[in-house]
Amino acid sequence: MYVKVYDHGSEVLVAVCDEELLGKTLREGDLVMEIREAFYKGDLMNHDSLEGLFGEASILNLVGNDVVDKAVSGGFVDADSVLEIAGVKHAQVVEI
Repeated sequence: MYVKVYDHGSEVLVAVCDEELLGKTLREGDLVMEIREAFYKGDLMNHDSLEGLFGEASILNLVGNDVVDKAVSGGFVDADSVLEIAGVKHAQVVEI
């Protein structure tokens, strides 16, 4: 999975996408989601490294069935809040 961390003062945004989705565009009806390298392409990481990053994040932006399932099973994302575009899961979490 590609992982990119953005630090903005006290806020930490963690953007993660499944490796095979980078650079793709998802389309379903009027919905279009571009999975841009500029936003998501960071370090390649495995599942085991993600939970620590998820716990430090104040904002999560996750695209891909593998990463979203990992976040749901770890209790970081509510399964009822997951969107699906063209069969690909997407979740955003903002800590307020």
